[in-house]
Amino acid sequence: MHVSAKGLVFAIYYPVLAAIGVPANLAVIVILCRGSCGLSRCITYYLVSMAVTDLLVIITAVILNRIVGIYFPGSFLSITPVCSLRVSLNFAIVDCSVWITVAFTFDRFMAICCQTLKIKYCTEKTAAWIIGTVCTLSCLKNIFLYFVYEPLYIIDNIPWFCSIKPVFYTSPIWAAYDWILRILTPCLPFILILLLNALTVRHILAASKARRRLRAHSNEETQSDPEMEKRRNSIVLLFCISGSFILLYLLLLTNFLYVRIAKFSYFSGSNYNKANFILQEGGYMLQFLSSCVNPFIYGGTQRKFREELKNGVKYPLTLIVKLFKW
Repeated sequence: MHVSAKGLVFAIYYPVLAAIGVPANLAVIVILCRGSCGLSRCITYYLVSMAVTDLLVIITAVILNRIVGIYFPGSFLSITPVCSLRVSLNFAIVDCSVWITVAFTFDRFMAICCQTLKIKYCTEKTAAWIIGTVCTLSCLKNIFLYFVYEPLYIIDNIPWFCSIKPVFYTSPIWAAYDWILRILTPCLPFILILLLNALTVRHILAASKARRRLRAHSNEETQSDPEMEKRRNSIVLLFCISGSFILLYLLLLTNFLYVRIAKFSYFSGSNYNKANFILQEGGYMLQFLSSCVNPFIYGGTQRKFREELKNGVKYPLTLIVKLFKW
């Protein structure tokens, strides 16, 4: 079977993404659950939940959707009811991942900029409640996507594949629902993350100037400042996570605006020669890539996380060496 160069890119990209994303997110979950990275329980709750949702995105959207669709197009997962269920589940899990990122950004904003509310808000109980609420609302919001699709083919009375119903583009109700979906993910998260980060940066700059003046008056300017160092590490982690989210979701947002403003359709199949198909799939490729980025951000910004990862890699190797010596 002939495969175009563009199709080959997708066929290689998604398996590589899954091969990296699954073990990377599993490693994050194990390391963070051990509680040896020096992070508060509140932050750990958010980071673990982000890793879990990212892992689910890789499993459902990348493996069960993209990889199965490319290599096993005739499997039972392509039957229309199962296909529709997979799509709605994919969107729900992606929404969970996105809004937990927003919740983490807001939590860090409260911890850094609102010291009076920090004690009440930045707690394990609040984090667990927010994560549970986000996941529940994300599932409820995407239930209706199940009814957006119709069979692409009917063979021996069995409906196959998913095609978006034409009424989705002409009905004001479905158009409003699509706008709500896209505004809530990723438009509103974009705005909230940019706003919260801007307020956080402004607060940090003001606090840093005041702290430097205070230390200068007390003749401590040449000494290290543990508090500022701790705050700097927290900010680097926050900005790397939120910054990668904005960059990797930007193309997906562009595709939505292109579809609704230029009156084009979303693609349900594959047509590698269509510019809007390439735009749409490019957006999804970057979106799914965001589910693999956070583990590398943790490794690059958190020293204790790197140490735990090294210990985890060395442990099985040490056991193997001991077995051979024995």
